[in-house]
Amino acid sequence: MFGHGDLRLVLLVMIQEKPRHGYDLIRAIEDKFGGAYAPSPGAVYPTLTLLEEQDHVRSEAVGGGKKLYTITPEGEAFLAANRDTADALMARMDVAASAFRGRSTPDAVREAYHTMRHALHLRAGHWTSEEIARVRAIIEKAARDIAGGQG
Repeated sequence: MFGHGDLRLVLLVMIQEKPRHGYDLIRAIEDKFGGAYAPSPGAVYPTLTLLEEQDHVRSEAVGGGKKLYTITPEGEAFLAANRDTADALMARMDVAASAFRGRSTPDAVREAYHTMRHALHLRAGHWTSEEIARVRAIIEKAARDIAGGQG
């Protein structure tokens, strides 16, 4: 969905609007796209770490393992220097989001999808080869059933 460096700018713009948690950023992007697209935690969290390493954002632990990200003066300066690119990217994202919203996923289906993604995220790093094969088969069958309209 995003080109090289685009997600970094999107996250920085959104954090500039208001301090946010990583999960809040994912949900805000997903909401913008009417549930049709959400960046993966595997893309968002490393990008937030990069922004922090570049001193563009800082994080504060706020409980429950969550971090609240705020923009730094360096991040403000970076965004100001890249304002035209950031504005064009956000405008492009708005156009894409409008197209996606026309094909919006029902809330119940979106929630079920999030439940599955959350379950996969919780398993991160705790996979045996048998579990990988089992989960892959389940997901591939679900995809075939959904695409084929089978119940």
